[in-house]
Amino acid sequence: MTLETSATPATTAPPTREPLVSVIYTSANTVLNDFERVMKLAHFEQHLPKSSETLLKINISWQHYYPGCSTSPWQLDGVISALKNAGYQRLTPVQNGTVVVDSHEGEKGNKHDRVLRKHRLRSVHLQDPDARWVPYAPKGEMLVLHDIFPDGIEIPEMFLGTNIIHLPTLKTHVFTTMTGAMKNAFGGLLNNRRHWTHSVIHETLVDLLRIQQEIHTGIFAVMDGTIAGDGPGPRAMRPHVKNVILASSDQVAIDAVAAKMMGFDPMSIPFIRLAHEHGLGVGNPSEIMVEGLDISDINFGFRGDEDTFASWGQKQIYWGPLHRFEKFLLRTPLVPWSYVASNFYHNWYWYPLFGKRRIAKMMDTEWGRLFKQY
Repeated sequence: MTLETSATPATTAPPTREPLVSVIYTSANTVLNDFERVMKLAHFEQHLPKSSETLLKINISWQHYYPGCSTSPWQLDGVISALKNAGYQRLTPVQNGTVVVDSHEGEKGNKHDRVLRKHRLRSVHLQDPDARWVPYAPKGEMLVLHDIFPDGIEIPEMFLGTNIIHLPTLKTHVFTTMTGAMKNAFGGLLNNRRHWTHSVIHETLVDLLRIQQEIHTGIFAVMDGTIAGDGPGPRAMRPHVKNVILASSDQVAIDAVAAKMMGFDPMSIPFIRLAHEHGLGVGNPSEIMVEGLDISDINFGFRGDEDTFASWGQKQIYWGPLHRFEKFLLRTPLVPWSYVASNFYHNWYWYPLFGKRRIAKMMDTEWGRLFKQY
């Protein structure tokens, strides 16, 4: 049986008015109040009905704490506090695992568990055996997911008829140039076969946004750029203190503004352009209203064209000379080789040789000191 939802979608047609993205500067001393302020500037209560349960889609890109890599504890803390102050009562943090990252370990390593204890909340881990995934038949046209999963698409049952708030960080990504609100849905809406979609990742993110707009009663994103990541993200990045935070109900617009701030042309990034062209949000910065900070002259000069040895190898499979062997290498019992290779490269080679030094440098900043306080 394929489930459908009667929930009123957050967005069912191309935006009829100028989308709004709020951007403000912050500091470690004011960041919790500033998250509430940036959310209010983006009118979060208008987009998230209080009658619905509100899911907090946390981002864990690594089980270790690495600055700018995953949802920060102050980001999670500030958003929960803002929601509670506004009268939201049914809040559920959601964690997804990946084939290379265990969300239970990541929740501890990134100190999300301490924030959740403070607020008396408990996460749902979508990788756990008791998390129920159900078939879903999208109402809108899918670009690639029906071809990737001909036996049907499955989504978490708990997502149906809920609000969702995405909690990405401002960073680059080896496969998508940058990663933000739209990419944050990747782990939540696709189960452990999500790596099958990497060769068509841009189209996949557009399909997932369409599904979100069908199943959720409200969609919002709050992005943390207090420490931003440049280079071969989402893990092997160069962290930079940037002291900005962003919020919006338009997932395409917030990613476009973040991309512009990083120094990219948003409409040159395929998933932003495709989502814009399909009426799922606005990706052209000239059509987006930015409230708070004037970003017209901001350019972080980030690079989105760098690879690690691991990501270079993956690209040979997804788009290079090994593409003809993709199904054999990544969709058969041979697939665990790629998990082992990724874990070895990131956890046993890159992290101790390069990552720890960068972490130590960030720990001398106000954000490193704040992290230690959690």
